[in-house]
Amino acid sequence: MLVGVPKEIKNHEYRIGMTPAGVKELVGRGHQVLVQSHGGEAIGFSDENYRQAGAEMVDKAEDIFARSEMIVKVKEPQPAECKMLREGQILFTYLHLAPDPEQTELLLASGATCIAYETVTDDNGGLPLLAPMSEVAGRMSIQEGAYCLEKAQGGSGILMGGVPGVEAANVLVIGGGVVGLNSARIAMGMGANVTIMDRSLARLKAIDELYGDRLNTLYSTTDAIEKQLAISDVVVGAVLIPGAAAPKLVTRDMLKLMRPGSVLVDVAIDQGGCFETSRATTHEAPTYSVDGIIHYCVANMPGGVARTSTLALTNATLPYVLGLANKGAYQALMDDKHLLNGLNVHQGMVTVDAVASALDYNYVEPGMALASDGLKQSA
Repeated sequence: MLVGVPKEIKNHEYRIGMTPAGVKELVGRGHQVLVQSHGGEAIGFSDENYRQAGAEMVDKAEDIFARSEMIVKVKEPQPAECKMLREGQILFTYLHLAPDPEQTELLLASGATCIAYETVTDDNGGLPLLAPMSEVAGRMSIQEGAYCLEKAQGGSGILMGGVPGVEAANVLVIGGGVVGLNSARIAMGMGANVTIMDRSLARLKAIDELYGDRLNTLYSTTDAIEKQLAISDVVVGAVLIPGAAAPKLVTRDMLKLMRPGSVLVDVAIDQGGCFETSRATTHEAPTYSVDGIIHYCVANMPGGVARTSTLALTNATLPYVLGLANKGAYQALMDDKHLLNGLNVHQGMVTVDAVASALDYNYVEPGMALASDGLKQSA
C-alpha cells in the first residue's frame, strides 16, 4: 500500500502522523511511504531520518493526497485537506466529528473511508488510541492551570502547592477517566488539594483504593459541582462520551459562584467542551476571560509537547496502520471489531450513532456500510 503522511497545518501543531521508526516498519513489509518535507523537523525528525527509514520525501501536501491510498495524520483534516480526499481513499486520524458539522459534511462529500483514532476500542472497554493523548492532556491541564493562576496571566495569584503556613490551591477534576486520573496525579504531585468527580461509583471506588486520603472523591451531580465551584481555584473538565458531544456541566450562571481569577481548563474541547462558556482556542492565544474566570480551551493541547505526544501516539497507532496496509481496509476492518468501531464515515455514510444523532444524519451500521463494493475492490 502507498501510505501518505502530510505535515500538520493546524495552528502550532508540530506532531506528525508517523515517526521514522514507523516508516521503517512499513517499508520493511513491502509498503511505500510518502512523507511531506519538513513534516517532523520541528520535533527532531529530519527529512534525512525519514529517507534513511525508506520514505520518499514530497514537497507538497497536494501530491501526497493525490498519490496515497491511505493518509495517516494526527489532527482532524482542515477544510482544504478534506477537499483533497477522494473516493476509496483511507483516512486514519483523530476526527472529533460530533461538534464539527463542516468537517463531517466535507468528509461525506469526499467518498473517503475515515477511521477515527478516538473511537477505536479494545477488549477492556477502553479507547487505546485516545488514551495516550488523554494522558498527555491530563498532565498538561494542571501545569497550564497552574500557569494561568499566576497574577500576570489574569489569575488569582495562587501558587498550586502553597508554601508552609499558606494553603495550597483547590483543584476540582470533573471526570474520573484517563484525563481525570492523570490530572489528579499531577495536581497531587504539585501539592494541591484535589477533588475528583464522576458518575460511576465503581470508578470512584477504584480511584479511592489507589489514592486513599490523598484526594477526595465525589459523586457528580449539579448540586455537588456548584458547591465545589465555590471553593475551587482550578477546574479541569475531563468528561468524555465516546464519539458524542461533551455534556455542558458548568453553565455560565455557575461562573458567578467562582472566585475571580479562578481557572477553567476544558480538556473536552475537541468534543465541543463541557463548560457552556468554552470555545476552542490555540497555543498562540490559549486563554480568554468570561466574567472574571480564566478559560484555557486549547483544542490540540498535546501539540504543546509535540515530540512526547508524537512518540506516545505512534506507539499506539502503528499496529493498526500496519494492519490496514497489510490487509487493506475492508479486511482489516472486518477482522477487528475494535478497529471497526473506529469507522466514522464511509462512502458518504455516517457510521457512528453518536455522530449521526448530534448532526442529524442517518446512521448506517458499520458492517452494513462495508457491504458496499467500493471498499472491497480497493482492498
